[in-house]
Amino acid sequence: MADTKATYDFDLDEYVLDPPQQEDLDQLLKVCRENLDDIDENMVARAFKLCYASHKGIMRASGEPYYYHPVAVAKIVASEINIDDVSVVASLLHDTVEDTEVTLDDIEKKFGSTVSHLIDGVTKISGVFKSRNTKQAETFMKLLLSMAEDIRVVLIKFADRLHNMRTIQHLPREKQMQKATETMELYAPLAHRFGLFNIKSELEDLCFKVIDPNSYKFIARKLREKKESREAFIREFMDPINEELEKQGFRFEMKGRPKHIYSIFRKMQRQQKPFEEIYDLFAIRIILEEPHTKEDCWRVYSVITDWYTPIPKRFRDFISVPKANGYQSLHTTVITKKGRKVEVQIRTRQMDDIAEKGVAAHWKYKEGKGGSETLDKFVHWVRDILDNPRPDAATEFVKDFQLNLYQDEIYVFTPDGELRTLPKDATPIDFAFEIHSEIGERAMAAKINGKMAPLRQKLDVGDQVEIITGNKINLNPDWINDVVTHKAKSRIRQYIKQKERQVADEGREIWEKRAKRGNVEISEQDLMQVAHKLKFESTQNLFYDIGKGTFDVNDLYDAVKQFTSKGRIEEADDEQKGPGVSEEEMQETYINAARSVSDENALIINGEVTNVKYSYANCCNPIPGDDVIGFISRTGDVKIHRSNCKNIRHLIQTDAERIIDVSWAKNIDSQFLGAVKVIGEDRVGMINDITDVLSKSLETNMKSINVNSDSGMFEGMLTVYVDDIDHLSRIIGKLQKVDGVKTVFRYE
Repeated sequence: MADTKATYDFDLDEYVLDPPQQEDLDQLLKVCRENLDDIDENMVARAFKLCYASHKGIMRASGEPYYYHPVAVAKIVASEINIDDVSVVASLLHDTVEDTEVTLDDIEKKFGSTVSHLIDGVTKISGVFKSRNTKQAETFMKLLLSMAEDIRVVLIKFADRLHNMRTIQHLPREKQMQKATETMELYAPLAHRFGLFNIKSELEDLCFKVIDPNSYKFIARKLREKKESREAFIREFMDPINEELEKQGFRFEMKGRPKHIYSIFRKMQRQQKPFEEIYDLFAIRIILEEPHTKEDCWRVYSVITDWYTPIPKRFRDFISVPKANGYQSLHTTVITKKGRKVEVQIRTRQMDDIAEKGVAAHWKYKEGKGGSETLDKFVHWVRDILDNPRPDAATEFVKDFQLNLYQDEIYVFTPDGELRTLPKDATPIDFAFEIHSEIGERAMAAKINGKMAPLRQKLDVGDQVEIITGNKINLNPDWINDVVTHKAKSRIRQYIKQKERQVADEGREIWEKRAKRGNVEISEQDLMQVAHKLKFESTQNLFYDIGKGTFDVNDLYDAVKQFTSKGRIEEADDEQKGPGVSEEEMQETYINAARSVSDENALIINGEVTNVKYSYANCCNPIPGDDVIGFISRTGDVKIHRSNCKNIRHLIQTDAERIIDVSWAKNIDSQFLGAVKVIGEDRVGMINDITDVLSKSLETNMKSINVNSDSGMFEGMLTVYVDDIDHLSRIIGKLQKVDGVKTVFRYE
């Protein structure tokens, strides 16, 4: 890149592009003119030149010049999101700071602080959306904060991901799956929360095409086969409505389009019906042009219901009560004279812009009535998520956030008639925390529509809810399973953790009394080693079990006596510490050493790597193919856990800085223990049939089998030696086919 650096000092106004690149710039400027209200063409041209110069000679996985990508992102920002020329410039340059020698200072000098700020934000977001990377939660929260400060940062990132998904076929299959899963889990639901319907729908379809290509091709083929008959039906349905609306002097656009492929698939799954029995495969949309208002939408609704019979339960008024992302429209489903159901949406042009482009459209309308108000509501939602700047657990935070992104919404009312928006399946507990944290903490009972109701009862649309409170905190740890909002979950987890600390403190007191009575002394560091020998991840866990009464303090006493009889600190440890090195410094050295390995190249689990020892956690028994995480112990060894292990979730809360990324080697020449639970009929020969499947059909060695039978049914626990997760899946598949077996699953 050294020869390119001189180009950055070039006068970009004087820089001359070759004809192919000049043609690309002309096309971009044309897109900008057609879609943006105002554009500084000179600024866009200069940004294009810097983009081309900085990425010159670099190729994408497709074999195309790299600069094609930022140009495509800029076109999406201009034509599909319609923000502004500053965002187009930031899109052109969004990869320069991360991937080339261009610096933020260079950007600021040439294009100003706003462009520099947007590029800095987009650069920092990179990698944040990796929902399985539990260490990213704090960065993820910074992302949310950046959204509240300047939403254009995330809108550019959406455009970036959309183009990457459109060209994903050029990546290896493994990377395709990784990106598609990541996009489906977080980008698509976040686009939904932003109100970016078109982008959300396209992202879902592109992900679905990668994750389940067979189902995608099947539905796409069915839609193609039905295209002619569908278009004929739409014309037949629309003609009389079209004629009547024109007669009444409405200015409008009417269109019918099929629902996107992934939404059809979800409907098939939800209703457990084949494609042929899903009738509402498309929606008719009527868009009223200015100066028509929301009152005119009701007049159109009246015309439609004069012609076709409406289904009352399928009516939704999102005009009077907009969705949290600002979406407004009237929805109704009507039945034609031939008995076919059709969904109709009625909205104004501004409502349609907001429905298609969400927050980006609010940006466009922010100077007008309603636009800035909805934008403020969105910012309030983001800041509400950030109420607790350090969540108890990173994994739970990301999980709760995803949950709240994609939830359908319900609308309920306070006793004073104030409307509140909550996720579907919310309870009075969620409602109480929505009103105020203190109300949630002191909630004793609830009234729903004037009648006493359980706090755990799910709320329905239109419920009026009153919370009855007491004078003191009344939180119940069991509520954690009954709430759906992040605010409620976060506070209840905090309360649970406080209670666990109290129990652990009681356990420590019990231990200290026993140690004093037995005249035993041991340092905290040595006690940690004893806790590890007793299979506890920390002394906190150990004392918690003692406080709960699930671990006998005398067993700890015996283990400590045995440990101290061998000497508190062995000579090797003294040599390792060296003169004047504290225990904390030694631990920090171990952690840094393990981290340096992980940072250079994620720890490969296949023998010792650069002298870092590791072992597999007995609590979750990871096997190759499992999603895994490493935890650096006090002695510097790395303990490998499955990422969904309860113990690792606890460690993330208490010792997040000692979590490292690990990955499996491609070829592992060893076997692992896996456990399978089998439930079925207690018949003669069942055990023989099961063992035959393992030994003969799968050539799998079994370590142990434990069987219990009762009332004609049996439960068996098989411990087997497996190569990887695929091997275990084959075992489960074969056992499910054994006559009389009802259920087989991996034992957690």
